[in-house]
Amino acid sequence: MDLLCNAYSNASDNEEEEEESAKQPRPENFTPPNSKRLKPVNPFTHTKTQNPLSGSTQFPARHIEAPVPGRYVSKRERALLGSQPTAPDPNPDALLLTTSPVFGSISDSDVPRDIKSLFRNKAKKGRAQLGQMPQRMSVPLSRHTKAVNAVHWSPTHAHLLASASMDQTICIWNVWSSDQKVARVLNFHNAAIKDVKWSGQGLFVLSCGYDSSSKLVDVERGIETQVYKEDQVVSVVKFHPDNFNLFVSGGSKGGLRLWDVRNGKVVHEYIRGHDPILDVEFTMNGKQIISSSDVSGRNLSENSIVVWDVSRQVPLSNQVYVEAYTCPCVRCHTFEPFFVAQSNGNYIAIFSSIPPFKLNKYKRYESHGVSGFPIKCVFSVDGEKLISGSSDGSIYFYDYRSSELVRKIKAYEQACIDIAIHPSIPNVIASCSWNGEVSVFE
Repeated sequence: MDLLCNAYSNASDNEEEEEESAKQPRPENFTPPNSKRLKPVNPFTHTKTQNPLSGSTQFPARHIEAPVPGRYVSKRERALLGSQPTAPDPNPDALLLTTSPVFGSISDSDVPRDIKSLFRNKAKKGRAQLGQMPQRMSVPLSRHTKAVNAVHWSPTHAHLLASASMDQTICIWNVWSSDQKVARVLNFHNAAIKDVKWSGQGLFVLSCGYDSSSKLVDVERGIETQVYKEDQVVSVVKFHPDNFNLFVSGGSKGGLRLWDVRNGKVVHEYIRGHDPILDVEFTMNGKQIISSSDVSGRNLSENSIVVWDVSRQVPLSNQVYVEAYTCPCVRCHTFEPFFVAQSNGNYIAIFSSIPPFKLNKYKRYESHGVSGFPIKCVFSVDGEKLISGSSDGSIYFYDYRSSELVRKIKAYEQACIDIAIHPSIPNVIASCSWNGEVSVFE
């Protein structure tokens, strides 16, 4: 048997280790090596890539700790250490996330000095301009190839404007840049985009659309950081006024959900029928949500406007508006307890935002015989003006107190879809059109 073993067996690593170990002196504090086999560490294991890095990308060499002095390293362990790849694992964000193309700068370095001074002294100069209204288009912005559904100014970077389009892109505009006004083009949606909102926590935008999802994007790095999937077309999103870690979304199946942006989970869900949600708005204290729905298919005015309790997830009133019209837009007053609803009955109705949320039957903003009907509206910074976009391509300015029409600007040949008031300069507004145009008026 011994002869057969010697003839057909090979010397094992353990035998080699024992022979080499006998030749080396052992220190007094010698610790025997681990008898278990070491597994090779593959830095690319379980890494999913969307955009493989080019071969020219260079990575710094991985730092491998030297063996402890006096510790014996076996032949097998030396072979495993020698098999380590020379290129370490790159930044996971670069592999896991798709980056958007960079067209211009998001910095305000090339914004004119007079505009910067208005940003810095908004509390002082803004008050002096509260009574002024935009009179002319100062900055035309062209990039989108289809209708633009929404525009929104950044509350933290006042020179940046976001626009969402049916061409599946979001444009980030450096509005007053003298070099390149298109700073970023974000194309993370694979269907038309309905709405976009800036977060109050840095350079992040939240968007939603026909791909049944909402997406949070880091504008500075050009990467998608979170996706919120739904079972419906998401038509509107809105951040909580006091907590930007929360936002509400509304969609085509009547789903109204409150999300946590950090973990991508639904905090609350508000269920009331299956009528498509057209718009949502938080009240000033953030304790109620006002939603408007398309009830035209059922010939019923019930649930056209519903006021929800945010924490208890129950409707406080579902018969706020009892007329047989759909309201595509609801907006709360800047600081007074009122909100308005833009009705397809060719007028804007006024409601109290305090229970029982009564309609003001004696005051409304009439269309004054215009050829189109109102689509979206917004209050000025001081709350004294109500500004409305119309299907005839015009922008209408109403006096909030008297409800009289004080100015009209013919902005587009096609419908004016959305309007946004600048957060720092009260006499500057942005608007967008069904023909793909984005404009800034001052």
